[in-house]
Amino acid sequence: MRFRTVLLAAVSLACAAAPVAAATSKTTAKAHHKAPAKHRIVKAVPRGISVRLDEVRIVTFNRPVSTVFVGNPVVADATVIDQHHVFILGKGFGTTNMIALGPQSEPVANQQLTVLNPGGLVTVNKGAAQFSYACNGGRCAASPVPGDQKAFFDENTSSTASHQQQGMTAAVASTSH
Repeated sequence: MRFRTVLLAAVSLACAAAPVAAATSKTTAKAHHKAPAKHRIVKAVPRGISVRLDEVRIVTFNRPVSTVFVGNPVVADATVIDQHHVFILGKGFGTTNMIALGPQSEPVANQQLTVLNPGGLVTVNKGAAQFSYACNGGRCAASPVPGDQKAFFDENTSSTASHQQQGMTAAVASTSH
């Protein structure tokens, strides 16, 4: 146990000191090229639709749409607003697809749908078990992904389903009055 504490302290100190050491050290290596390095910003989602976790987006179609399917309903949810607009809700991190069908069940669109993390995704490995958390602003919340420990995954996805069911029940109750 003491060895683990000492090892953890050493790793923490090394991680904290690395930026200071890098800033104060002088490099003697020569550049292999004379042109300045160019930095490119690459979009996270080169094609398709992207939405942040727990945010919504309205997607507009050129042709009428009557039905929309989302490949993985744990990642996102889609609701048809009218014939040309669909409401997309980012529910969990990841990438899936969305298929929109017209009034005669003909395919109108098949687009990639990505839910982005506004903060950071942290994976904790404890022995062979894996646990995933979404962190933002110093706060972390469970964000299970396939590959996480089964009990952790099941517990957190069932609470999400319960939350959704409560919202649907409240919406139905408010429309019936």
